[in-house]
Parts: sequence; structure tokens; C-alpha cells
Amino acid sequence: MSAPLLPIEPFDLVIFGGTGDLAVRKLLPAMYHRFADGQIQAKSRIIGVAREGLDDAAYREQVRAAVEKGVSHIVPAQLDAFIQMIGYRSLDARKADGWDEFAALMAAEPSHIRVFYLSTSPDIFTDICQRLGSLGLNGERSRVVLEKPIGRDLDSANAINDAVARVFGESQTYRIDHYLGKETVQNLLALRFGNALFEPLWNAQHIDHVQITVAETVGVGHRAGYYDRAGALRDMVQNHILQLLCMLAMEPPSSLAPDAVRDEKLKVLRSLRPIDASNAAQLTVRGQYRAGAAEGQGVPGYLDELGSDQSKTETFVALKAEIGNWRWAGVPFYLRTGKRLPSRVSEIVVTFRALPHSIFDPTSGPLLPNRLTLRLQPDEGVKLWLTIKHPGPGGLRLRHVPLDMSFAAAFGVQQPDAYERLILDVVRGNPTLFMRRDEVEAAWNWAGPILDAWEAGGDTPKPYTAGTWGPSAAVALIERDGRTWAEDAA
Repeated sequence: MSAPLLPIEPFDLVIFGGTGDLAVRKLLPAMYHRFADGQIQAKSRIIGVAREGLDDAAYREQVRAAVEKGVSHIVPAQLDAFIQMIGYRSLDARKADGWDEFAALMAAEPSHIRVFYLSTSPDIFTDICQRLGSLGLNGERSRVVLEKPIGRDLDSANAINDAVARVFGESQTYRIDHYLGKETVQNLLALRFGNALFEPLWNAQHIDHVQITVAETVGVGHRAGYYDRAGALRDMVQNHILQLLCMLAMEPPSSLAPDAVRDEKLKVLRSLRPIDASNAAQLTVRGQYRAGAAEGQGVPGYLDELGSDQSKTETFVALKAEIGNWRWAGVPFYLRTGKRLPSRVSEIVVTFRALPHSIFDPTSGPLLPNRLTLRLQPDEGVKLWLTIKHPGPGGLRLRHVPLDMSFAAAFGVQQPDAYERLILDVVRGNPTLFMRRDEVEAAWNWAGPILDAWEAGGDTPKPYTAGTWGPSAAVALIERDGRTWAEDAA
């Protein structure tokens, strides 16, 4: 039997960028789910802030439409009650108009926890925080949530973090990475440290290699302008994928206390072997999609969507990373991410070493290495591939089959969206699943030299046809080591 969901303390959630795609598509439906399950009390408030000249009524209609579109099961009375929690303020972070009135709105509920969610361009993080500080809205029961990307490089990340730190303390600052809120990522902790089976094998002696794939079928679409300034390495590798790698590779923390977990993640980031101008050509591949087909339909290429005839921005990255410590010495971590790939899938594949000796006749069939697959999306779950005997007469025939555990099938409940868990963790004051400043700096220290090497090399990304698994060089990257990308991700 599941434990009952306990209501959390009343709070004010202020979403800067409240009319943007993230707020409309993810944050507001997530909050409705938690309200419908009884975790959010009706006295809490959700306030959208943006530059559009809307009033409460107009914004509430936008929220209603967003929830109706993003939530599969709605109870009309619950939605009506949820909508009554919603408010709106039209503000410009770089203009003084309206900020005093906003402070008065906050003062109407002085006992509420205050969560300021910055779902905006990082360019105005500093302006927003300065406004909040000047109005005294940065008290000890206030928190600020920073959406990625935090900077374009180490220097710009430090500048943002310095500016935020002048207003909010590190314990009040929550750098969000929604991948860390996914159920399968959470289950990495339970899988490794809650079962005697895995942790003794979780090292270079028993693991051959690890693959992390985050693949999207969509192109850049209306985000082309932003994406061309970022690229796949900044957009996905430096944050999401490195955080997955940390959760997979970290040493056992002394407890689940927030800093105990984040200390171990930081050690992984600092142990990554450098990739720079001396070896980037051998260890990295970047690509850019051309026109092709996705989900049965013809789609344009990246340059067509960008409206330009040239760009060196990568929409695909594959790289080989290594962790220089005793647990992982010699184990390659193959990372890849891209847009306009054949499948939408995010998963981690841990391939164990082959048996040192086979007692079986070669005619029995292939004796393949064990493999553990953790799928983050879609269909979150865990597969452990084992070799067994095919049932029936006719001799001993070997089969490689998965023990397959789907969270939806096993527990019969819809898995909460990552933002549902993470936002409530902010309200609770639990920073375990959020990046500490030194983690951000360590990630940029590793990713920055890769970007510098690409820039210095002057090469353009290798083209690949939309609907394929990236440029052929990505296949060569792993196959030159005698390995291949796992079939699970294909």
C-alpha cells in the first residue's frame, strides 16, 4: 500500500516567464497534478510574471487552457479551485514600473514560503534578483530557482552565480536540472545502494562500458535562435548528461543528506579526464541534421529552420569520456545526444564484461554480456539482460532475454513529472536533486575546453540526415573500440 501524500506548507510560487513555453507546458500542469492529489493547499498562490499586459482573468484562462491540454484526467471542480490560486503581474525586470505593487502582493501573505522560479533567459537573472533584493523579498524563507543554461561558459556562469549570490545565499539557490527528478534517475540510488546484487559489481573489474543516450525526434523549431547560440553540448551534455553520469558513477554517499550526495557527484566531475585540443578530434563527434524524415513525415534541415545558409552549431554530439579514479579506470563512457534522431529515448546502458570462459558448445548460440538498461523516457523502467536456456527439447539453446520492469505496469500508477517532485522539494527546502555552485563550475571546467577545441579547429559539424542516428563518425567512435551502440536505443 502506498503511503498517503502529505500536504506541504502554504507557499507562493512566482514564475518569472509565466507565459513562456516551460511554464505553460510543464510547470503549471505539474502544479495542478500536485493540487489534485492534495499536496498543495488552496491557500497557496501561483503568480505568473511576464511583460505581456494581461490581468488575472486573462492569465487564468491561459492557465486553464494549458492544464486542459497538458493533463489527461481533470476533475472540473478541482480545476476551478486550482484556477482560483492563480494570479498575474506584468513586470519588466529592467524597468521600475509595477515592482512596488508586486512587493505589496507578496506582503499580503507574510508567512508563506516564497519560491521565485526564473524561467527566463539567463541574461535577466541578475536584474530579477537585484529587484527582489532591493524590495526585501530575499528573506530566509525565500528561495530562487535558476533554469538552465547557467551561462555559456565558466566565466559567464560565474558572473551569474556571483550576481545571484549577492542577493540569495547558496542554501536558498536551487539550480534545477529536471532530469534529476525523473523516476529512473531516483531509482539509480535505490538500485545501487539498496540491493546487495549490484554494488559489488559496480566497478571496472566487472563493467566493460557505459552508454548514455538522450535522443529527440524533434528539430529546433521556434527555438532556432536560442539553439544556434547554444548547441547540443551546452544544451544537453554540460548539464543533463553529466548529471546522469554523476548519479551513475559516484561513490556511495555516507547518507542521503543533500551535501553528502552532491559531494560525491562533484568528485566524479573533477575526475573526468580532460578533452581538449590535443584529443578532441579522437574523442568527440559533432553533427548537424539535414532535411530528411521524422515520424513518417518529411522535415527540413537545421539551416532551413534557422533561415541561414551556414552555421557551425552542432545538433548532435557523441563523445567518449573516462573517469580517472580507481573504481572506473579504463571504463569508457560513451555519451550521445541529438535532435532529429529516429526515436525519442533517454536511457543508460551498463554493459558488463564478458564471461572469461564458456562451458557451452558454440552451436548453443551466442553468449552475450549481461546488460542493465535504465530507461528514463518514454516508458520509464529497468531491464536486466540475462542468458537463459530456451525452453523445450532439441538440445541446449541459449537466449539473451530481459527481466523487464516497467514502473507503470509494476505499480499501476502514473509516474509524476519531474517538475512535480522538484518544485515541491524547493518548497520543502530539500536541495539534494539540485546542482550546487561548485558542480556547475566543475562541469564547465570539463566542457569548456571541448568547445574551445572545436572553435580552434574551425571544422563544421558533420552532416547527417534527419531520422538517422547521427553522422557515421559517431558509429566509428565506438566501433573502433570493438563495441557498438546498444540495440535498446535503436
